Amino acid sequence: MNRLAIFDCDGTLVDSGATIYRAVVDTLEEHGIAVPPPRECRRVIGLSLVEAMAALVPDAETDAQAMLAESYKRHFLRARLEGRVEEPLFDGIAELLDALDADGWLLAVATGKSDRGLGLCLECHGLSGRFVSLQTADRHPSKPNPSMALQAISDAGSKPEATIVIGDTSYDMGMAVAAGATGIGAAWGYHDSDELLRAGAAAVADDPLEVIAMLREGNMRRYG
Repeated sequence: MNRLAIFDCDGTLVDSGATIYRAVVDTLEEHGIAVPPPRECRRVIGLSLVEAMAALVPDAETDAQAMLAESYKRHFLRARLEGRVEEPLFDGIAELLDALDADGWLLAVATGKSDRGLGLCLECHGLSGRFVSLQTADRHPSKPNPSMALQAISDAGSKPEATIVIGDTSYDMGMAVAAGATGIGAAWGYHDSDELLRAGAAAVADDPLEVIAMLREGNMRRYG
């Protein structure tokens, strides 16, 4: 049976929090809406855009939340065209991908990004050919719905019991649980370790290299 490692993107593969926050600020200010603190804005990273806007502006009507999502897309696109998008790989991610590949794992991505956004991000880092399945918000409901994970598992010819989900948010861990996979929390991202554990993470790693040790040693406790 093929073993599969599904990665979140924002906050797990790449540190895009500052760029996303700036686009959120520009979006909300355009429409005269008070901007929540940075920590609160970053907590919605990982959700699909409409759900993220619903979390940030819960009192708005559904149509208004959808309009804000479209406005966010425009601001993010403008930032990309102006060369202001920063999505560096987290330290250790390249080594983690190499180690998983060497150990026979297939790799996939499940993200709230669009197809275009994910494609540009992976291309920038030379990772376009590393993944057997790329699942985005363009074709699936928002995490923690398991749809993205289940499609990646099917694409890889794997099974939930042979699949891990590596992600930095409670939404990723909820998706893993709902899909019957094993969640490994990425403490280097945007949600706290305790929150990842409460959402169902089997383990939380402080950095990508710790994931390698966990898997090779068969140790799924939280390292501390």
